[in-house]
Amino acid sequence: MTDTPPDRLSTDPSSPHFDQAALERGIGIRFKGVERRDVEEYDRPAGWIRVALGKKVDRHGRPLTLKLSGEVEAWFERPAAGAAAEGEGEGEAA
Repeated sequence: MTDTPPDRLSTDPSSPHFDQAALERGIGIRFKGVERRDVEEYDRPAGWIRVALGKKVDRHGRPLTLKLSGEVEAWFERPAAGAAAEGEGEGEAA
């Protein structure tokens, strides 16, 4: 896996943009210069995020979301599992 998160990612397992491996590493999102922890889905090239609208849900039990437009930055919060193991091995050899 690369050090760049996907351009579009969703936390909804039924979405075609769902990626369990990327979500396990943790994704940090900065929207309009403010770090957000409540993002349900984002699209960096298009410049939007979806956030839950309080505790409201639709008739299927999924959260209602609000689409916000603006500058989106994304990053991984933890290194990939293989990269972490390689980095630790290199530190011991030095």
